[in-house]
Amino acid sequence: MTSSDRTLLPADAKDRVAARVGVVLDAGEADLVPGQGFRTGIACAEFNGGITYRLLTGALDQLEEAGCDLAQTVVAWAPGAFELPVLAQGLARSGSVDAVICLGAVIRGETGHYELVAGECAAGLQRVQLDAGLPVVFGVLTTDTLEQALERSGKGNANKGREAAVTAMRMVKVLELAGSIAPGSRVGFAVGKR
Repeated sequence: MTSSDRTLLPADAKDRVAARVGVVLDAGEADLVPGQGFRTGIACAEFNGGITYRLLTGALDQLEEAGCDLAQTVVAWAPGAFELPVLAQGLARSGSVDAVICLGAVIRGETGHYELVAGECAAGLQRVQLDAGLPVVFGVLTTDTLEQALERSGKGNANKGREAAVTAMRMVKVLELAGSIAPGSRVGFAVGKR
């Protein structure tokens, strides 16, 4: 994964797109005030628990800072990252959450389990998200070293649990916006002669 100035969305990109299309749906971070009705399920892996607890703390801090009532949050523990998809599926099917945040840590070791666990976890969570039709956020660290995992689960905005909570809120908001488009609205294309 890259993270550099060359991969960032240009600051004016959304404005330039909005000038060209009929409707733009964007749930930017400034609009994130889901309020007390926002119901979140968090599936958290116990394996590498020192890391996942830090991710969970970051996610809960972010939700609380955004005005969410943590009494509306369900935290469910899975033995490891490989088991997160079925737990996320259970939370999504419960009908009691608006989004599921999945937190785990897969750290490359000396065996080939890394690729299997990380890949199957990601594929399983994507499948749950598409089948359930609600956001299932991949907050699973996949790092080469323990030091990288510690860095990505530290305090502050670099915490990937915090980032996962923001992603969940943004996705719920943009899906609400998508559901509010009036039939017949022009959504990014025009009908007529070319």
